[in-house]
Amino acid sequence: MIIVLESGVAENQIEEIIRVLHDHKFDVHRSAGVQHIVLGAIGVHPEFDHRQIELLPGVAEVLRVTEPFKLASRAFKREGSIFDIGGVKIGGSEVVVMAGPCAVESEEQILKIAELVKDSGAKILRGGAFKPRSSPYSFQGLGEDGLKLLRAAANNFQLKVVTEVMDKSQIDLVEKYADILQVGARNMQNYTFLKDLGKASKPVMLKRGPAATIEEWLMSAEYILSGGNQQVILCERGIRTFETATRNTMDIGAIPVIKKKSHLPIIADPSHGIGIRDKVIPMARAAVAAGADGIIVEVHNDPNHALSDGAQSLYPDQFAQMMKEVRIIAQAIGRTIA
Repeated sequence: MIIVLESGVAENQIEEIIRVLHDHKFDVHRSAGVQHIVLGAIGVHPEFDHRQIELLPGVAEVLRVTEPFKLASRAFKREGSIFDIGGVKIGGSEVVVMAGPCAVESEEQILKIAELVKDSGAKILRGGAFKPRSSPYSFQGLGEDGLKLLRAAANNFQLKVVTEVMDKSQIDLVEKYADILQVGARNMQNYTFLKDLGKASKPVMLKRGPAATIEEWLMSAEYILSGGNQQVILCERGIRTFETATRNTMDIGAIPVIKKKSHLPIIADPSHGIGIRDKVIPMARAAVAAGADGIIVEVHNDPNHALSDGAQSLYPDQFAQMMKEVRIIAQAIGRTIA
């Protein structure tokens, strides 16, 4: 249930409305919109008469929300959310580009790539320090040493950092170095972990699971939001279908669907979404045209010798070309790219 408050409502009236909702066993989340304060009342109470809330002083409108995701829905917050991460705004008019290697491999490697992606217009440096791999014998990342290298490289070129956190034990550590905590596709439905991320102080980028529906994805975001962390960024990274020509099937259609259903920003990951280097740029163009708030791509200075996902990593000159092309598309739809 969404309670839209009157413009200029007094704070004591807001407190009284919240008290009444708590008395009826609702969890209440407060959101300040552009024109109105909105309260989200979370709970399943089929017999509750919402007119009891409509009659309270300061209430403009009460809306029953049919979607199971309440806090992530457009009904809860009508305008799109914009998150300011140290001056980099995700969800606004600018399409933000995140780029870097799949994994941090060495100081020389991450410094070189950070400089390359910065020169082409990226605002956020991506790179894995903890790598969830299908095989236990594959490279698992450098751990905290990788985080230190990633942070140093980003600082050196005035970039922000997004990197994956794999479980509760890593949250505090990764928060020391990262600006955005990435939840990988394998963890999208790890609900206990998502609850822990609801208590994190940094924004969370939630990747879609390979077999997840859009509703399941938004329900996973709801776990983080209901835990108190309101800065959730969605990331479309392809789903598993019967098609074998590409690593995954990039669901471009999910971008406008999310924009309709949710106020949360959405980022597109064509590197994982398609999994083949020469097809990443077309998917990046399509994602920007579809309305994505950002692009996250893998870039490597020597992808043929990368320790993970070299086949889907762009060469530096390919990344520069991608940036030129997506800038043109962004401009055509009234947006910008650095």
